[in-house]
Order: sequence, then C-alpha cells, then structure tokens
Amino acid sequence: MKAMQIIQIIIAVALMVAVLLQNRGAGLSGVFGGSNNVYLAKRGFEKKLFVATIILSIIFFAISLAAIIL
Repeated sequence: MKAMQIIQIIIAVALMVAVLLQNRGAGLSGVFGGSNNVYLAKRGFEKKLFVATIILSIIFFAISLAAIIL
C-alpha cells in the first residue's frame, strides 16, 4: 500500500512538471483583444511532451482508482 502511494506521488510530480513545461499559447492576450488565431502543429519535443502528459494523466488516474478500490 505504501509503494502505491509513493508511485502516485512520483507520477503526480512528473505530471505537474509536464504540464508546467508546455507552451502557454495565447495567455492573457485573448483577454485584452490581442487574439492570435494562428494554429501551430505540435512537432518534436512539444509533441512528445504533450503525449507524455496524456500518458501520465492516464497512469495517475488508474493508480488513484486502484488505490480507492484496494
């Protein structure tokens, strides 16, 4: 049970780092009318980070659900 909690904490920290490393996009410019409507495809490291964030969130959800059931 303790091992599952430690793994959950490690995954949570990795997920926070992955989310914080992602590009912010528009930020506050949309609030003040300076909207930039250019769509840029994710490539290279940005795409890998995006996929890693999704995978980490799925793993975190699965571990949390397993901790509740057990």
